[in-house]
Amino acid sequence: MESDFYEPEILYYQRRFAEEGATVHFLTRLWGNDRLVFRGHEHGMPFEVTESFEDVDEFGLRQYAAVIVPSGIVADRLRYTEDVDRLPPAALFLRRAFADPAIVKGIICHGMWLAAPVPSVIRGRQAVVHNNLLGDLRNMGGVFVDRDVVVDDDLVTARTGNHCHLFARTIIDRIGHR
Repeated sequence: MESDFYEPEILYYQRRFAEEGATVHFLTRLWGNDRLVFRGHEHGMPFEVTESFEDVDEFGLRQYAAVIVPSGIVADRLRYTEDVDRLPPAALFLRRAFADPAIVKGIICHGMWLAAPVPSVIRGRQAVVHNNLLGDLRNMGGVFVDRDVVVDDDLVTARTGNHCHLFARTIIDRIGHR
């Protein structure tokens, strides 16, 4: 989670996954804070986050059935690193999630930006992204599929934040099959 999130998408996940009995954790980089409040892109809606992906160890990561990178500018903000010779902490977290095939990885719309620093997780995989990210996907070695939602084993991708209902349904179904 970060600022410039797409409010309808995040609110949908918050309620839809809970309907399925899932516990939803919104993670961010807390920068040493106990909590951060982010603002949505369209309406400036505040959203408080109290959990950091930097605190998730290997055991904790295995407790997640899915890791979702949301749409909007969230991924661009999360791929910030103060040391240009090191991968961004959020990209490292994503790479760790991709190393475990039991975890469903969901990336929607501009969320694919977070995978750019770790292109090996996308190379050779079928995916869909927002049309603005076609070049990014291809530069990572991904295979573009022109559908609203694409499943490639443990990877679920969706075209835009407006497809969050189809994306969430697909992730719920994938979790149920594992």
